[in-house]
Amino acid sequence: MSTALILTFPALLMLLYIPSSDPVTVTTSKAKVEVHENTNAVLSCEFKTEKETNPRVEWKKRGKDVSYVYFDGDFTGSFKGRASIDGATMTLRGVTQKDSGVYHCEVTARHDKIKLGEVTVTLNVLVAPHAPSCEVPETVMRGFSAELRCKDKLSVPTATYSWYKDNKPLHTSSLPEINYTLDPKTGTLKFKAVSKSDEGQYRCEASNGVGAPKSCAGRHMKITEFELNMTVLIAIEVGAFLLLLSCCVAICLCCRRGCCCCCRKNKGETKQSRTNTSYNPPDPRHYKHTQSFVL
Repeated sequence: MSTALILTFPALLMLLYIPSSDPVTVTTSKAKVEVHENTNAVLSCEFKTEKETNPRVEWKKRGKDVSYVYFDGDFTGSFKGRASIDGATMTLRGVTQKDSGVYHCEVTARHDKIKLGEVTVTLNVLVAPHAPSCEVPETVMRGFSAELRCKDKLSVPTATYSWYKDNKPLHTSSLPEINYTLDPKTGTLKFKAVSKSDEGQYRCEASNGVGAPKSCAGRHMKITEFELNMTVLIAIEVGAFLLLLSCCVAICLCCRRGCCCCCRKNKGETKQSRTNTSYNPPDPRHYKHTQSFVL
């Protein structure tokens, strides 16, 4: 028993004194980063190597194609002059929506058994609402439908919309006493049949919770009555006369060319009557009989 303990004890000591051989490890303290437009974004990348004291650090951005952000100790492209690196953690200054995307931090340790480690960081740049573009018809006839549109294509996340009439908010829910529908996601305001009370100034407001809401300039929508003036009446009468005249001319041409079945039938009856009333020469035997009678 004592002999076994004596043999085991040196083996335990050897295990305790063998240096650890951990591979290169790369981690991040924040895998998803959200910042406002025109602020700074810190993309964390931390590494630990086995033997390598000066590993190679690279940052790449994945989009349609993979492009280098930091390579061979320097920043590339649009990142040059507005980015810095501390260890492997990268800071981007004055970010815009174009900087949003997926970034890869790669650390290469040439003297380690496992030479490569990497981590992914997603950057999402939030954009406050911009003044939306609004479409409001200038005039609409009473009883007709109308559609008002509003859109902000730049805000991130996507904006929701509210409509105001004479600076009073319109309801988004369907109520029996209102004659319109409002979709806050698309920004569309639809009237089934406008009335005189719908006349007024309309404006749309976009908001997404990032910055202050923005509105378009108010536009006036006028409701008019349907009136038939003398010019319109004359135009209608002239149009009706020309239509009737063209129909008559078309019927006459059709009858002349025999395109109409009725015309073809009438022509056939006329031809047959002419054939029946045509001249028939007298029978010579009748002349013989008359001559013998006279003698």
